[in-house]
Amino acid sequence: MKAATNDSHPAEASSKREETRLFVFLIVFLFPILSVLLVSSYGFAVWILQMIFGPPGPS
Repeated sequence: MKAATNDSHPAEASSKREETRLFVFLIVFLFPILSVLLVSSYGFAVWILQMIFGPPGPS
């Protein structure tokens, strides 16, 4: 059995770099795009429902 060492291997550095790039991609691109899509789809659904059932207000 081989003893564990604390040496930094190139594969670990590459993995760390990929993890950082993935994190930046998620925070900068994916989450904002998903939030805009979520809000706009909700607005579209409300718009369609108001066209079918009429705008809210007193009956």
